[in-house]
Amino acid sequence: MYFEVDSFFMRLLFVIILISIYSFGFSQKPNKETIVTGIIIVGEDTMPHFELKEVIVVPEYKFTSEKQKRRYSRLVINVKKVYPYAQMANAKLKDIEKKVDSLGTKSIAKKYIKQVDQELRDQYGDELKKLTITQGRILIKLIDRETGSTSYELVKELRGTFSAFMWQSLARLFGENLKEEYNPQEEDRMIEHIILMIENGQL
Repeated sequence: MYFEVDSFFMRLLFVIILISIYSFGFSQKPNKETIVTGIIIVGEDTMPHFELKEVIVVPEYKFTSEKQKRRYSRLVINVKKVYPYAQMANAKLKDIEKKVDSLGTKSIAKKYIKQVDQELRDQYGDELKKLTITQGRILIKLIDRETGSTSYELVKELRGTFSAFMWQSLARLFGENLKEEYNPQEEDRMIEHIILMIENGQL
């Protein structure tokens, strides 16, 4: 039974990620373009002038037990692993939606989605299969956080109502719920803290 659950969940995760992420390079080279800055004149000297962004220091998480501390440490590893995928999903989902809107007919849009699906399988298939079940669950939550849409809504939008219904029905059989939303104030509070720490350069 454990193998069946894992196998189903990884297939489910694969479909959701594939329809959420468009081709995006993991190892992009840094931009070496010239940086234009302001200047200030002090006496006879001309000096570059930069406006620095506000830095918000996120306080350390307050643990109530050693068990909670260990859970947080494991979450840090898993969130850092999958958060980049969620960010890519958000950016590239917008690209897909923009492209689909410009195609005109549903039949052409479906062909485009199918093409994208195959491209993503070729590019990310092996990488996504290496994710653990826990990482997959966290990634689905973070896709909701980044895109503002649950996994169910994404499947429905890009694959249709019937596909969304079928995946949700199967998910419920195995104790999953594609309509579950990211909840940073309660059950996902620890994940949210980790993300804020990452974004602030503290992790």
